[in-house]
Amino acid sequence: MMSRSIKRLVILALFATIALTIFVIEAQIPIPVPIPGVKLGLANVITLVVLVQFRLRDAAAVLLIRILLGSIFGGQMISLVYSLCGGFLCLMGMTLLCRLLKNKYLWFISVMGAVFHNIGQIIAAMAIMQTVQVVVYLPFLLVTGCICGLFTGFVAEQMIRHLPECIKKQ
Repeated sequence: MMSRSIKRLVILALFATIALTIFVIEAQIPIPVPIPGVKLGLANVITLVVLVQFRLRDAAAVLLIRILLGSIFGGQMISLVYSLCGGFLCLMGMTLLCRLLKNKYLWFISVMGAVFHNIGQIIAAMAIMQTVQVVVYLPFLLVTGCICGLFTGFVAEQMIRHLPECIKKQ
């Protein structure tokens, strides 16, 4: 019989693989919005699922693996900085909200995660470009981020509801 720690590691590796696959596929989808940084953020579904079903450090590990490998496979290493800043600010915000809301209202947690992600991206852009003028993108990013965050939150809720019992709360 497989030990609990090995089972947990295998499940987290599968979640990281799923998140990376979604990330790579999503990068190939042309977004009909001419604003840099706008994405659907579908890989965040996996981040939110792992955050709710596992521990913060597990979600952080899955997120880090997805960002690092996604930047390598996507061939855009400059996106690494934006993804790290946005992704980890998003994760911290969602963690706080998960604790405050006791893992309920995942759609709201996901929307706020998108807001934090966009703020992280803008902070990274200000640091890289050494100008505050990139803040003009923030309202557009926030609107698209909230819409996409709402969708990913609903998908995460459905995914958690339909996860096999052997995966839940490891």
